[in-house]
Amino acid sequence: MDLISKYNIPVPRYTSYPTVPNWKNDLNIERWNDLVKETFTLTNNTEGISLYIHLPFCESLCTYCACNTRITVNHKVEEPYIDSVLKEWSLYLSLFGEKPKIKEIHLGGGTPTFFSAQNLHKLIKGILEQAEVCSTYDFSFEAHPSNTTQLHLQTLYDLGFKRVSFGIQDFDIKVQETINRYQTFEEVKTVVEQARKIGYVSVNFDLVYGLPFQTTSSLNETLVKALSLKPERIAFYSYAHVPWLKPGQRKYTEKDLPKDDEKRQLYETGRSLFLNNEYIEIGMDHFSIKSDDLFLSAQNGTLHRNFMGYTPNHTSLLIGLGVSAISDSWTGFSQNIKTVEEYQASLNENKLPIFKGHVLSSEDLNLRKHILNLMCYGKTTITKGDENDPTFNRGLKRLSIMQKDDLVKISDQTIEVCENGKMFLRNICSCFDDYYWKERSESKLFSTSI
Repeated sequence: MDLISKYNIPVPRYTSYPTVPNWKNDLNIERWNDLVKETFTLTNNTEGISLYIHLPFCESLCTYCACNTRITVNHKVEEPYIDSVLKEWSLYLSLFGEKPKIKEIHLGGGTPTFFSAQNLHKLIKGILEQAEVCSTYDFSFEAHPSNTTQLHLQTLYDLGFKRVSFGIQDFDIKVQETINRYQTFEEVKTVVEQARKIGYVSVNFDLVYGLPFQTTSSLNETLVKALSLKPERIAFYSYAHVPWLKPGQRKYTEKDLPKDDEKRQLYETGRSLFLNNEYIEIGMDHFSIKSDDLFLSAQNGTLHRNFMGYTPNHTSLLIGLGVSAISDSWTGFSQNIKTVEEYQASLNENKLPIFKGHVLSSEDLNLRKHILNLMCYGKTTITKGDENDPTFNRGLKRLSIMQKDDLVKISDQTIEVCENGKMFLRNICSCFDDYYWKERSESKLFSTSI
């Protein structure tokens, strides 16, 4: 059987393990508070903590997008929302008992640059006033090239941000019209040049393959244009078609999307271009130049993957602030309420706005370790403790089929992803995910792997 036909099935992206749909929801606020305090006490002075801040507002709906967003042109929502995020931060500060040392901040969305530079300054200043910043830190934000001003860039740079990620997706006008996402090459070129002139050391481009009406020729043209601007990093994502979760994707149908082999060719087109232009493949979907922190962290063993994606720093405690944001205490996960009104109402009652979570068992923690190793380094080590883990052994049995397909190599001590297996990394990790195998036929939860 053709490998694409065999393995192009719905599987998680593994920004966490267990994945959100499989959380047991066995976490109340008191238990979450205890998990946060325990991890903070153990790691604040050694690792520091990470912050993800979700800024959900967008002025228009990008129909390809599967993120939690709120569409509005009313910018009066900015200040009340920032006040709520700062209130949430104050509740966490009261848990910590001492000043947190911040290693990472990432502003995601939505569209963070929906907010004015003045309001972003208020937000970050409010966060940092009651914290210390680690000697080596990584502050980054996502930006729409069409609404990011020089004032946005300068304001955030002055607050410590040195990395920016621009959502491009595709330059082809037919694709842009279909997904309702517009930015010209000239706009991107201008904002990249402004960022570099100000002093940003790392520019990332988000690009997507598998979008409606995308062809090998049109994607190649997009990528050549993008590469001419020499971004330090590229995130080359597979389009996730989940119209049952995101009705905006019903603007087009599966007939408008590249089919399995066509989508594989789109991926190979991009990957070849990046490698031929001296980018190094990092984990899954990511490429960077050799001088960028993402590559250096892969070399020195600090590369990590969490709800912010790939990051060059490992921190055990990730606090998610804002609507739908997810936090990770390493021993547990929690997710915030998904609507702005309910989120703000909870904070007005001085309650953390958590609505679901999961406490990791010892088995969860062991499998998470292996999945993280495979996701970050394409390799994991088998230990003596794994021999007594029935879930791990079931995973090995599932992997044996992939070994026959030359996707992985399995020895007594290691599991290693082969070159042919890189495109099927999600499938490989899923072998260890018992939750996935128990639930996979019951409902539509995930996008296909390719």
